[in-house]
Amino acid sequence: MATYTVTITDADETALNNDLLDIDTWIQDAVTGKINNCKKRMVAQWQPVLFADESVESMPATADGIIALVVARDDYKARVERDAEQELPGE
Repeated sequence: MATYTVTITDADETALNNDLLDIDTWIQDAVTGKINNCKKRMVAQWQPVLFADESVESMPATADGIIALVVARDDYKARVERDAEQELPGE
């Protein structure tokens, strides 16, 4: 599990308090929404790859299980790794 900290200015906090009932709840909900969208995209991207891979004998029933299966593969690369490969000179 990872912990992230968000730092905002006093003016930013005042603006958020003008519209929001609870800043922390809003931040947590925004992050949860982003995570859910990223999981959906990752599962949609990798399910066809996993289905086509004859070495995959069973498919997990949950998004978290599929993600664990994907990141254990030799061909999996996170966004930063994919972007770094595209920036290599001479390619």
